[in-house]
Amino acid sequence: MLSFYRWLLHLYPQLYRHEYGDEMISVFRDAKADVSAGSFNERICFPVRESLGLLAGALREHLRIITGSHQSLSFRGLAMRPEFRFPRSTVLLMSIIFGGVILAMEKANTIQMKYAAGSGSIWPSLPWFLGFTLLFTCAVAMVGWGILFALGRTGTHRLANIQPGWNRTE
Repeated sequence: MLSFYRWLLHLYPQLYRHEYGDEMISVFRDAKADVSAGSFNERICFPVRESLGLLAGALREHLRIITGSHQSLSFRGLAMRPEFRFPRSTVLLMSIIFGGVILAMEKANTIQMKYAAGSGSIWPSLPWFLGFTLLFTCAVAMVGWGILFALGRTGTHRLANIQPGWNRTE
C-alpha cells in the first residue's frame, strides 16, 4: 500500500510534492499503524479513503495552479499551501512561553518540597497571597484605565453626540 501511496503522490505538482511529500508519507505510515489494530471494516476503508483524499488533493492543487488563486480550493478543512507560513516571531514567542511553563513547573516542585507533609502548611500564607493578587490586579486595572482616560480613547464622551439614523431629520 505504501508504494501505491507514493505513486499517487506523483499526481501532485512537483513543488508541492517536494515540500510536503515526506511529511505526507510519514503521516500515512502513522495512520496506517493506527488502523492496523482496528476492525476489519476500518482496515478496508482506510486505503480507499486515503486514495480518494490524494486524488482530490492533487486535483485541488492543479486547479489552484491553473487559476493562479492563492485561496484554498478545499471542499472541507484547511489545505496545506506552500505560501502559508507562521511569522518567525512565533517560534521565539513559543519558546519563551515554553520556558515560562518549565520555570513554573520547577517553582511548583520547589514549593511542594518546601511544604511537604510534616513540614508545615501553605494555608496561613494563602490570605496574604490572595490579597496581594487582588491589589496587584486593581493597580494594573487603574493604570490601564488612566492611560485610556488620558488618551481619550474610551469613546464614552462621544455617546452624547450620537444621533440614531431613524430619528435624523434631513
